[in-house]
Amino acid sequence: MSVKRLSEWASDEIIYLDISSDDNYDLRRDDQGYKNRDNFLDIIRDVSDVAFMPITVGGKIRTLSDIEARLSSGADKVCLNTMVINDVKFVDAAAREFGSQCIIVSIDAKETLDGHKVYSNGGKNETKFTPHDLALSAQNNGAGEILINSIDQDGKGNGYDIPLIRKVADSVSIPVIACGGAGEWDHFSEVFEQTNVDAVAAANIFHYVDQSVFLAKKHLFDAGINVRKPDLIKL
Repeated sequence: MSVKRLSEWASDEIIYLDISSDDNYDLRRDDQGYKNRDNFLDIIRDVSDVAFMPITVGGKIRTLSDIEARLSSGADKVCLNTMVINDVKFVDAAAREFGSQCIIVSIDAKETLDGHKVYSNGGKNETKFTPHDLALSAQNNGAGEILINSIDQDGKGNGYDIPLIRKVADSVSIPVIACGGAGEWDHFSEVFEQTNVDAVAAANIFHYVDQSVFLAKKHLFDAGINVRKPDLIKL
């Protein structure tokens, strides 16, 4: 299982985002009446059984009950996106109920003729918000972290959107996680060296390279970035 390998390679955290299009996935059952394994909460329960690092879960979170369900299923943190755009006060309510430490606000941004703008609904709809303004508003309403993702760079493997990440990281005092564009280890060190970001996230590079997380941390450590000396976890 991928999660077990990532744990063995000493990942700091894993982020699961539900991007399925079926709003009723929780209700689907097979012919015998048993819930299918694509029930997202069941998947999180399975993952939490083998993960030795914190789990962040996002997607389809619209109510405080949705947050509670994910935390009860094994998530350590939740990641809010569209609901923040619809009503940033939802962040305040979530932070008051569950604590800022488990509330991450995810911001998807794309470059436009008017500069970077926040996009909602899986990057389909342009909003009126700039990424740094929304990040600051999320912080002021109790968010514990910001995950900033460049739609333009995501999946291309040619590096993070440094100007976007720098502006967001400079606008807030809470931790910022950079996402979208990592294709080689140098991209990790570049974003740390050129911005005030606190962490980096990636997907493809971690799945297709053996001992990927260990190698990424070793690269950062050797480059003089402030990370702990990496070591493989013996399970």
